[in-house]
Amino acid sequence: MPTLVFDGDCGFCTSVARHFEKRSLTPLTIAAWQLADLDALGLTTAQTAEQVYLVTDEGAFAGAECFAELMRIQGDWFHRLIAWGMRLPGIRAIAAWGYRVVARNRHRLPGGTPACEMPR
Repeated sequence: MPTLVFDGDCGFCTSVARHFEKRSLTPLTIAAWQLADLDALGLTTAQTAEQVYLVTDEGAFAGAECFAELMRIQGDWFHRLIAWGMRLPGIRAIAAWGYRVVARNRHRLPGGTPACEMPR
């Protein structure tokens, strides 16, 4: 079963992870990196402190690629189309930029707290 690994200290990240857990068309496990068995997932603390990850049988997907893969595994044509679009060269760069902007500002977003702020 795919596992979404997120920052459990961040209210915004927790809300997003729970959203996907509840609404995913494919069964999905969510795990805060602070509580997860990262060795079993093939991840490190340094990796998961920096970005969200989706770990599947195909590998580990980070940041914007994580969200593209979340769309792809939903199985319906609409979500697969979104995933395909997110992986087009120009759109991929925009999605990666958008992910970095959200990650840097997550403490300012709904559910965010000062604990969500990324280290500089």
